Amino acid sequence: MTQTSASTPIPVAAVYRAAEATAPRAAKHTGETLGLYALLAPTFLLLACFSLVPFVIAIATSFLDYEVGGEPKFVGLSNYVEYLHDYTFLESFRNLLFLTTFQVVAVMVMPLIVAKLIFSLSSERASYIYRIIFLFPIVVPHVAGYLIWRGLIYGEDGLLNHLLNGVGLGHLARAWFSDPHTVLWAIAFIGFPFASGINILIYYAGLTAIPESVHEAAELDGASGVRKFLLVDVPLVLSQIKLLVMLTIIGVIQGFEGVYILTSGGPGFRSMVPGLWMYQNAFDFQRMGYACAIGVILFLIILGLTILNLRYFRSAEQLQGQT
Repeated sequence: MTQTSASTPIPVAAVYRAAEATAPRAAKHTGETLGLYALLAPTFLLLACFSLVPFVIAIATSFLDYEVGGEPKFVGLSNYVEYLHDYTFLESFRNLLFLTTFQVVAVMVMPLIVAKLIFSLSSERASYIYRIIFLFPIVVPHVAGYLIWRGLIYGEDGLLNHLLNGVGLGHLARAWFSDPHTVLWAIAFIGFPFASGINILIYYAGLTAIPESVHEAAELDGASGVRKFLLVDVPLVLSQIKLLVMLTIIGVIQGFEGVYILTSGGPGFRSMVPGLWMYQNAFDFQRMGYACAIGVILFLIILGLTILNLRYFRSAEQLQGQT
């Protein structure tokens, strides 16, 4: 058998024929790719106009001493230094830490338990009905919910004080939002029992994704009830827990409307949070540069926590991959 030498030149005609054969495929692929980019372009354009550009402007404004109607003046890092020495700084971040921790624990426990109870129902129809029932409250505007809790539940003549009086604990009744010792707890318990419809559905979706063979193997090994829930279900919904924990942290850090409606940061600054202080400086005191500096600090905190969450909080898929 004659072997072709490694130095034998490749015919030029064969190269041209190969190039002509691959050119239509490459052109077709490029055309499809450009078409997809064209479809995505409006979304990226709107995102840039309404999210990225304002974000860049806010960062630039944070280095200015800028009041609405006044002349902007470059002050460098003065706004950041001033906020670090602000009399509300430690108090507001202490309140934020308390509310964030409370909400993270709540979102990791109550919605997951309710989702597991619904998932364990033998009737698919009953499971569907309960999912719809728990989803109903999301149609109620948050402002309406806050007003209901403030007036009908936590008010001086509200439901909570009536219940305390009814069981002989009237000495514990008080104006919950006016007492410095109870205001943060009252805000934290808004939404009790924390069985939010969206959170329940996310956990329910994670539970339904667990293969039936896993449950059967756990039962064969003697795991059942609470033990199976803790050792099998919880590790396999870590992806959902990771998602909801991060969304909860971002929501609490960014959110201030609840505190604004319920207490406006009072009594004194006992319920002040950084987001509310940012809002008040921007729209009450007209200090836009200072408010933007607070916003940038909150962004950096959220960014850091997101990186830590993605790096050190393992999902169910990562645990399965290691196994």
